[in-house]
Amino acid sequence: MQRRLAGRAVGIAVSLVIVAGITFFFSRVLHVNQTTVALSFLLAILAVSTVWGTVVSVSMSVVAMLTFNYFFLPPIGTLTIADPQNWVALFAFLFSSIMGSQLSARIRKEADEAHHRRREIERLYRFSQKLLGEGNVIQLMNAIPNYIVDSFEAGAAELFLPQKDKFYRSGFGAAHLDQEQMKTTFLRDEITVDTQLGLYFVPVRLGVRPIGSLGISGSELSRQTLDAIGSLVAIAVERARAVEQLGETEAERQGERLKSALLDSIAHDFRTPLTSVKAAVTSLLAPTSPDPAQTRELLTIINEECDRLNHLVEEAAEMARLESGEVELHFVSTPIGEIIQAALEHSKTQLAGRDVHLDVSPDLPPVRADLDRAKEALVQLLDNANLYSPKDQPITISAELTGDSITTSVADRGPGIDDIEQGMIFDKFYRGKDKRYLVRGTGMGLPIAKAIVNAHNGTINVTSQPGRGSVFSFTLPLARSAPERS
Repeated sequence: MQRRLAGRAVGIAVSLVIVAGITFFFSRVLHVNQTTVALSFLLAILAVSTVWGTVVSVSMSVVAMLTFNYFFLPPIGTLTIADPQNWVALFAFLFSSIMGSQLSARIRKEADEAHHRRREIERLYRFSQKLLGEGNVIQLMNAIPNYIVDSFEAGAAELFLPQKDKFYRSGFGAAHLDQEQMKTTFLRDEITVDTQLGLYFVPVRLGVRPIGSLGISGSELSRQTLDAIGSLVAIAVERARAVEQLGETEAERQGERLKSALLDSIAHDFRTPLTSVKAAVTSLLAPTSPDPAQTRELLTIINEECDRLNHLVEEAAEMARLESGEVELHFVSTPIGEIIQAALEHSKTQLAGRDVHLDVSPDLPPVRADLDRAKEALVQLLDNANLYSPKDQPITISAELTGDSITTSVADRGPGIDDIEQGMIFDKFYRGKDKRYLVRGTGMGLPIAKAIVNAHNGTINVTSQPGRGSVFSFTLPLARSAPERS
């Protein structure tokens, strides 16, 4: 209020100076007709009304009318008017100046209101963008008061959620917000405004249901903006809760899927060798002892099945170590042909009787790799191709230079993989839906290969067409361009 009165006082003083200046100029410096003087006063009044409003411009109009009468209408030097037509001109001037100043002030007020609304819309937009950036409920609750302070230049903000009976504060002076008033605002479900103290208490509504309340201080906000803030906060809170619940649901679903896959793997792949071992031991413990040849055969079965069980356990442990980062890789410059030969030597027993075609140029540059781990990744791909393709069909291993890496591929002529399964075959414990009970395995081979290739800063993928076979490819960086990693 004091600032407004001070502004009007300044405006009146400036208007008096302008009137005096116009009067002096046209009475002492440049002599013009009465119409020019009147229009000059009128233009000055319109300019003043644009800056200081109606009260100052009306005051200036009255002063300008008296000055115009005294200095420019005959008889000059008196406030009397000799010609009746000058009375009409004088009051027409007064009416025009007052109406013009009011219209100018009104246009200015509407322009200010439009500018204020535009600023509030921009602030609401920035506020909504910040709210959408948070997906965690707890972080969002703590961030909302800060977002209000930053977006609306408020001094303090506070959020009350009755479900948790908790207040989330931000900004200087937040302690001055009345918590009891915030609870009352939630219960009464209506906006409370204290213009003298600059306090606003807003219910946070989701539709027609209040879910909390807001307290804001130190900023001028309209009721429409307050309603919008409450609605945006309610939508953001519910959205964050929905996203969090969706994440929990998805995590539970993935956990159930992995649990089912693990149980399926244990039930099938562990039970089969255990059944063989049990049968062999039972035969050995039978009252009628088998002959030496049968005994040796049964002991061989027990030995092989124990090795198989040990291999299954090792694969699970290897995958756990790779995921936890406990495996230390020793990178050296290695020819890709050496990795391929090491993998073939390791898999010669499994690939016995199988045609393996090599398409590897001897001029390929070396890669930066851990020989044992890179060999293990290739062995997994070879084992996968051997298991899922007919024994009378060949397996082709190729290697080629692609940019700053070497791409190694293993192609088979098996049944192929459909598009849906291609996105899942590198998941732990996943096995082909049509081969799950026909082919031994745990569903860990391809995930292990993927983890090893990723540890080399490489990539792995599959290209397949049902009925035509599959091609598994992985890349290893060249020795000269690979970044240091250990």
